[in-house]
Amino acid sequence: MIFSTLNINKDEPIYMQIEKHIIDGIKNGELKKDSKLPSTREVSKFLNVSRNSVISAYEKLESEGIIITKKGIGTFISIECKNEFYEYNIDYSSIINTYANTLRDFDIIKTELPYKKGMISFKSISPESDLFNLDDFKRSLLDAWTYEESNLLNYGYAKGYQPLIDYFFEYMKEKRVNVINKDILITNGFTEAFDIVISSLTNPGDIILCEKPTHNTALKIMKSYGLKIIQVEMDKEGMDLTELENVLNKCSPKFGYLIPSYNNPTGIVTKTERRKEIYKLFRKHSVPIIEDGFNEELLYSSSPIDPIASLTGEGNGVIYIGSLSKVLFPGLRIGWIFGDTKLIDILESVKRGKTIHSSFLDQSAFYYYLKSGAFTRYLKNVRKYYRNKYLLVMDMVNKYIPYEYVTGEGGLHIFIKLKDTINSRNLLDLCYKNGVIFMPGDIFYEDDKCLNTFRIGFGRVKDEDIKKGIKIIGDNIKLISESFNKRLE
Repeated sequence: MIFSTLNINKDEPIYMQIEKHIIDGIKNGELKKDSKLPSTREVSKFLNVSRNSVISAYEKLESEGIIITKKGIGTFISIECKNEFYEYNIDYSSIINTYANTLRDFDIIKTELPYKKGMISFKSISPESDLFNLDDFKRSLLDAWTYEESNLLNYGYAKGYQPLIDYFFEYMKEKRVNVINKDILITNGFTEAFDIVISSLTNPGDIILCEKPTHNTALKIMKSYGLKIIQVEMDKEGMDLTELENVLNKCSPKFGYLIPSYNNPTGIVTKTERRKEIYKLFRKHSVPIIEDGFNEELLYSSSPIDPIASLTGEGNGVIYIGSLSKVLFPGLRIGWIFGDTKLIDILESVKRGKTIHSSFLDQSAFYYYLKSGAFTRYLKNVRKYYRNKYLLVMDMVNKYIPYEYVTGEGGLHIFIKLKDTINSRNLLDLCYKNGVIFMPGDIFYEDDKCLNTFRIGFGRVKDEDIKKGIKIIGDNIKLISESFNKRLE
């Protein structure tokens, strides 16, 4: 009550003390406009004073337009007090740490050319949302609510929703991965999973081996933690074994970070025998592997290849990070870390310290969706759809773009290396003016950047826009080449 801090004294009239107390309350922000005051009877009883004194105070304030009495409703404050400001400013840019500055510097949303409405965009490698079987997901939401009800809206467990964890165990078994002495931690997609692993198991200056090129998000996370990144060249079979062995002999990496299926950005799928040889080299040097199970479900021409994690048996040398976000429902942000039981126990505590837990509502709905068999049905439909997109893209690339090589066997993207005379940044600037945008390849390299490479993402691009957009890219390559040749004459 506003009057709980009023101490009546004998030196001045009571009504004046009540009036002053209300005005002070307005000035200090305790009483705002439209705040309801207690009735005169309530105030009289609370302060143990004559009701007439309270009435006199209220009448005086009302005559001055400070309060208003509404018959049958009550008395209210009718003015707004001016807020007092004590302004001061901090130059936050001067105190931002290296971690934040690194993430800002490598934030492609803020540093790359932005998408504008009406553009043909080959930047994204997200799935086409129009293909999502929404009715199946709606049913899964209802199933989740039916079985879990209000539990879904309360705090959950850092480790994750147990039925979903059990499902992913079976999922890993289907990939012929041994689950003895292994456990699973549910995360908010790949990004959080990778961050949890890197932040928990590395120190600034540690060396990480990865493919050349590799996932831009992984690069910026590793850089933000002060890690030294060494990239190993790839051919169409996967990571180059001779170079890998040379690097392993020369340095002592903390980890290897590999994307054996649909390497982002190249789209290269490391072949089975090459996976075995890569695994054996890391095993020989006792270097653990972080395997990014990226887009494993979108191989068009055959069945998905077993992950490197399937080669470990009961060993624990591979930490597998899984996510279905690039295939289905990226907005749910669901991923998982599969690894040694004791390691997951530690990472669970790290997860709890970072985000407490991932949304149980999302996890439960996703579980019932997967359990229903809807995901299997969905994959059958989208494989054909994306395969046709891929074939169209390759047809247009072969028709309009003179390249040194193109990689990508499926998934939602391809990677193009142009002739040495073409800088993809210059190409992008020209295409941008014509309403076409793509992802330049240099962002996927730590150093020795290939400036004549770029990635084409096609999952969400209409067929007509694929034809039009790739022709525009080809026309601008022709312009650059002609300009270059004229300078040589």
